Amino acid sequence: MSGTEPEDLRKTPLDKLHRELGARMVPFAGWSMPVQFRGGIIAEHLHTRAEAGLFDVSHMGQVTLSGPDFATAAAALESVTPGDFVGLKPGRMRYSMLLTAEGTIIDDVMVARLPGPAGDTGLNIVFNAARVDVDIDFVRSNLSNDVELKVHTGRAMLALQGPGAADVLARHAAIDGLSFMDIAAIKLDDADCLISRSGYTGEDGFEIYLDAADADRVARGLLDDAKVMPVGLGARDSLRLEAGLPLYGHDIDETTTPVEADLGFAIAKRRRLSGDFPGASRILDELIDGPARRRVGLTLDGRLPAREGAPISRESGGIIGGVTSGGFSPSLGTPIAMGYVEADHASIGSRVVVEVRGRVLTATVTALPFVAHRYYRRNPK
Repeated sequence: MSGTEPEDLRKTPLDKLHRELGARMVPFAGWSMPVQFRGGIIAEHLHTRAEAGLFDVSHMGQVTLSGPDFATAAAALESVTPGDFVGLKPGRMRYSMLLTAEGTIIDDVMVARLPGPAGDTGLNIVFNAARVDVDIDFVRSNLSNDVELKVHTGRAMLALQGPGAADVLARHAAIDGLSFMDIAAIKLDDADCLISRSGYTGEDGFEIYLDAADADRVARGLLDDAKVMPVGLGARDSLRLEAGLPLYGHDIDETTTPVEADLGFAIAKRRRLSGDFPGASRILDELIDGPARRRVGLTLDGRLPAREGAPISRESGGIIGGVTSGGFSPSLGTPIAMGYVEADHASIGSRVVVEVRGRVLTATVTALPFVAHRYYRRNPK
């Protein structure tokens, strides 16, 4: 466990449990969060890839956007994103982004339309922890008087991730009907929960939204299973890096567009045709002509990892970009990284050099994800 922490850090409903389990606690986005437990980051990472890891993600922002009817609420969200939410079916989720007028990314978000009456008037949205206040102010400043953004306090959020997650959760809740990016209201050990088949590790898994008062009991029940290991922020980061998933504030921010970040899939076909989303002129031009730079994966030669901020250059010299995330891949046994390079050097197989602590290392532009996604799709399309 860490030593003295700032007194103004917020604590999740699982704070006591984390400390009982020997977590090393660190400040993160204004919260006291576990970076690792007794087993260590590599063990937590590999266990999640092999069995199931339980993550506390209660620091994320949970909000509801509501209107007099669903179409009004969905149209309000479309005014600040490039997604198709008017066409979102009950019980389904979509990944999207809040965009500036210049087409750069304010935050990436998960949006869900709940089944039943709750989905008749609004949408549930999850914001990144470090961007909650920014996102709330931005969305509210763009709403009409008949649409309301409600912030949910007193809530918790857990993520159960890994190939064993479904078997574990099925012993506690009726999840048989859930496919990737489905969400439903489900009882879990007598707690009223929203459960989605989603996550940010590249593995099959679930995210569980529940009252703070139930979180400790539910988490302990899941951890009673021998397949489940508590996992901290350290392994969450290495897992999402292997999965090629960008982290806001590192791989994407208000200087990057969705096309540069290789997130063009989140720009809905209908919105491309209508061109009625923020920054559409720039983004549509980049979709047609290509951006000046692109987010790429890098596999480094040798054993030394590259970290955020390391410059990327041509083999012949001359800086062409920079690393935004990097580390050693426990699954692959080699250093990997993500970053941006000039588009002419973004082809898979291109050779580049990365400067790490005064040393020049060779690297290869590599297809993302580094480790294949294993999402569960009941009816693949």
